[in-house]
Amino acid sequence: MANVIRDPKQHPEAILGDFSIPNPLVTFTKEDVTFTYGTKWKQRYFTKIGDDFFVFPAQWDVRNKTWRPYYVKHGTDWWTAVYPADQMQRPTSTLCDGCHSVNYDIKTKTPTEWNVGCEKCHGAGGAHAANPKAPIVNPAKLDDVRADDVCIQCHSQGQPRTNPIEGRYYDWPVGYQPGDRLSKFWKLEEAHLGEETFTHWPDGTAHKNRMQGNDYVQGQMYLKGVRCHACHDSHGTKHEALLRLPGNAVCTQCHSAVLQPGPRGSLTFHTQHAADSEGSKCVSCHMPAIQQTIANVNVRSHTFKFISPAVSEREGVPNPCASCHKDKSNQWALDALNSWPSVSPWRVGG
Repeated sequence: MANVIRDPKQHPEAILGDFSIPNPLVTFTKEDVTFTYGTKWKQRYFTKIGDDFFVFPAQWDVRNKTWRPYYVKHGTDWWTAVYPADQMQRPTSTLCDGCHSVNYDIKTKTPTEWNVGCEKCHGAGGAHAANPKAPIVNPAKLDDVRADDVCIQCHSQGQPRTNPIEGRYYDWPVGYQPGDRLSKFWKLEEAHLGEETFTHWPDGTAHKNRMQGNDYVQGQMYLKGVRCHACHDSHGTKHEALLRLPGNAVCTQCHSAVLQPGPRGSLTFHTQHAADSEGSKCVSCHMPAIQQTIANVNVRSHTFKFISPAVSEREGVPNPCASCHKDKSNQWALDALNSWPSVSPWRVGG
């Protein structure tokens, strides 16, 4: 997170896109790029015009190593109704910068620092830096709601409760500081049950990326007070997705056969898959990758509920069974589940 925004003039290696082969989508050069944004799934390119930044209409698909168009169509995100159709008239100050910086000042259009620095999660730190004994916000010491709000401030889709602000429409929680109740500044995008929207599947699961918070607040984990930092360490780890432990270990520290919330029996009894297979990974079934980030690249849902093939048939929401067994039908998956000794047909809709 500390390197999500980079200056290619200081770090030429930051540019991942291939500018060596002409592409009709790419109407700009490396020299036109003021900042790069992103390194894992996609990379977008910012340029400065006047006192604001704008995103060029081409982005680099990191996984597939190809150029893709970048443009939010009218009628998709809520803010398309209040901003011009021209990509170069959609400023990042209102639509992006509050989550990609620390202490972004909407009056001067400048931050204390670019990137997700310490103060993004810990609040103002001048006094603490001068005297380590001076208090600073520690999310681990906040109540459950405020602790998760520190993450949800950026890992969610929504809009400010007061909008416009000084005549401009913002797509990030203006005014929020760690330790506050985020809900006083920010309202999450609502699901419309039974309807597929730009942000949600018909069952209420998030449809697009950067919606971990929208998912999480619906689930039992959030209800029981399990915090984001129980699974993730934002300071960095060697594991995928900044997990505190590798693979299933982050789940089985709480969910195991000997603990009250755990599944009955062994791993293979619970999953009916080989222990070292994709089907025995907790996230494969309970966090399916059904939220689009770019083209065919998806990120994982965060409700932790199992999406039954019956729900897919009824509402079109992708389920983990048919997403993995791409040559099989939803009915095949439902029949298979109904044959498992640990699965109730009442719960899977069979």
